[in-house]
Amino acid sequence: MESLSTAPSNRKVPGTARFGSIAGFSVTLTLRVLLPTPKPYTLKRFLAIVCLSLVASGFNSLYGQYKRESDATVPLEYYYIERQKPGLRTLLSKLRFSLSTGYANTPFRHTLDGFGVIQQNGLPPLIFANGNTDARYSEWTREVTPSDDPLPTGSFLVSSDTADLGFRSNMFSIPLKASVHLEFDRYRIGGGLSFDYTRLSAFSPTNFADQIAGYELDRAGMFVKHYFALLGVKVYQYYEYAVAVDANIGGYSLGREFANSPMQKSMYVNLGVRGERELSEYLRVFVRPSYELKSYSLEIPETTQTIKHRLDGFYLNFGLTYRIPELPRCFHKRCHAQVNHAHGNREYRSRRHPFYKKQNPHYGENYPELIKYKGKNKRRLNPY
Repeated sequence: MESLSTAPSNRKVPGTARFGSIAGFSVTLTLRVLLPTPKPYTLKRFLAIVCLSLVASGFNSLYGQYKRESDATVPLEYYYIERQKPGLRTLLSKLRFSLSTGYANTPFRHTLDGFGVIQQNGLPPLIFANGNTDARYSEWTREVTPSDDPLPTGSFLVSSDTADLGFRSNMFSIPLKASVHLEFDRYRIGGGLSFDYTRLSAFSPTNFADQIAGYELDRAGMFVKHYFALLGVKVYQYYEYAVAVDANIGGYSLGREFANSPMQKSMYVNLGVRGERELSEYLRVFVRPSYELKSYSLEIPETTQTIKHRLDGFYLNFGLTYRIPELPRCFHKRCHAQVNHAHGNREYRSRRHPFYKKQNPHYGENYPELIKYKGKNKRRLNPY
């Protein structure tokens, strides 16, 4: 039995089948089964798909390589232009600039171990080295000035061998302080300068106040300059509030009135706690109480002794910290985008939010890491 077809898309496959026997003779039939042949355009379709995929991938890579807006030919391609980095602005945005002022009260005191005090009627006190009243000095605070005035009879004289002698005063200062520091994680490192306008009150004796007079310097006002390195760490943060401890370590200058040649100055250390409040990601206000340690010594000629002056004081500073935005402000005056966005191949920050206001309050700025991923919470089933 044979089935015929004139369709060119079918092909014949022969086969045999045995149906049994008739009158002792076996009957064998040959069957031809029709199977569909492959369509000639199937391979073409496959090749077309491969070519389109290659072309599409080429377009994607081509779009991502646009360097300038003039290279784009259709509006959609502006989304694939390579963004230009701000360059120097990105580096400067890592720095924090601080400016502050405030008030300082510094006790200025010294002891006269190894010396004595001579008090003449109606005159400022003099000091002398124990056992040698011929070597007398009328100035020993800013510089050492010998006194050649004759010693009148009846003057009050006391030695440090029999009593504790010394003088003290107060320095009232208005500091103007500028610093720059780099923050990474919780840590801070930087440096700065401080100019303190200072007035020095009259010195009074620490002992024998009824018999020893005080004295004043001829110029009570002066500028004290500090230059320092800054080291700090943030210890606490709650939303936009933060607390940091830091240290300013460096040197200082007491002004032109103080002689530098016989003076031996120590390094000064200022330890403080800084409370901060973020107004935006670029601007903070802060207050910083601190305590400062510094001293200097004056060599006394004709002796092997020195007089050590201590200037340990309390400071209270308040001011601003500013960070340069890494992106420039959007140039388009009618742009209402409220997040960082692009125009062409450059990125800009929003015009809707001034640098002193938050862009996204309480969301993602102070807590980029979720609570459940912090510290011991990583091992808890319910970190909340």
